[in-house]
Amino acid sequence: MTSADELYMRRALELAALGRNAASPNPMVGCVIVHNGVIIGEGWHRQYGGPHAEVNAIRAVQNKSLLPQSRVYVTLEPCSHYGKTPPCADLLINSGVRDVVICNTDPNPLVAGRGIKKMQEAGIQVQTGLLEAQGLELNKRFFTFQNLKRPYIILKWAETADGFLAGPACERIQISGKLARRLVHKWRTEEQAIMVGTRTALHDNPYLDTSHWPGRNPLRIVIDRKLQLSPHLHLFDGSQPTLVYNYLKEEQAQEDLTFVQLQEQQDLLPQLFQDLYQRNVLSVLVEGGTYLLESLLQANLWDEAFIFKNTDKTIGAGIKAPAMVSGKLKQAQTFGSDLLFQFGNSE
Repeated sequence: MTSADELYMRRALELAALGRNAASPNPMVGCVIVHNGVIIGEGWHRQYGGPHAEVNAIRAVQNKSLLPQSRVYVTLEPCSHYGKTPPCADLLINSGVRDVVICNTDPNPLVAGRGIKKMQEAGIQVQTGLLEAQGLELNKRFFTFQNLKRPYIILKWAETADGFLAGPACERIQISGKLARRLVHKWRTEEQAIMVGTRTALHDNPYLDTSHWPGRNPLRIVIDRKLQLSPHLHLFDGSQPTLVYNYLKEEQAQEDLTFVQLQEQQDLLPQLFQDLYQRNVLSVLVEGGTYLLESLLQANLWDEAFIFKNTDKTIGAGIKAPAMVSGKLKQAQTFGSDLLFQFGNSE
């Protein structure tokens, strides 16, 4: 592989990232078609259920007769099965393509090398692994979902300069600034689901929407083991799909309100994430409270954590923030009076 090959694959990765807010639960995929050093077609997976990246790239090629003499760069192994769209491996074969470069192979059991094998058996030269690490980072949610059989789990909280999340009686305190709040709403548009525990739902009465950033609202998830929460909370207003995990009932209460019963004799969190896996939920942003966050940290059921620390605000007493003891600091940024620390799970 040459530096030119890397350049075209980087472009394919850039295109793939454009599907961040719309492709899930499918992975983000980009495709670039090059003939004699000139890009003649490119595309990405724009919308779940819509045409895949390879389809859009080939459609963009004005002179289809050039395809047999072109090299195709695609960030993920072309699919080999019928899902919501026909197999992309078949499309490349039928288009006369003879040279394909792939960033990542697809761990999905429905693909898992079958797309590569099908193309090779049709006489296509296939190369894999170009910028593999970058592709794994881009689609870390998808690869975690496929390999660990659970969603990608992101923890988020804001704490005061002296390390508190809330007041002594769990009263809500505005800790982070406006810029940080807008950033959190942007994150919400990028994840499939957002989760809180019982106390956060009770004391904060959150909407868990994206009102401060344009984009789709996530699936709301709340843990309410004994169904003690008031039905008048914002979480139950029917404005967006909501799952209530509990020990008492299984019920479709409204079109966008579902009660999911778990087994009280078993650990709650593994059951919950297994259910989300079955529902094809790739990622979950966990926004509190302390007990839920600490439970996930102790169970090592997390992948990333974003912690805002307001350097100006102190309260002296209250609900202590979780302790980040095993994570690896990946990045630290400043947002006004807030410091944002990004941790990755080092285990």
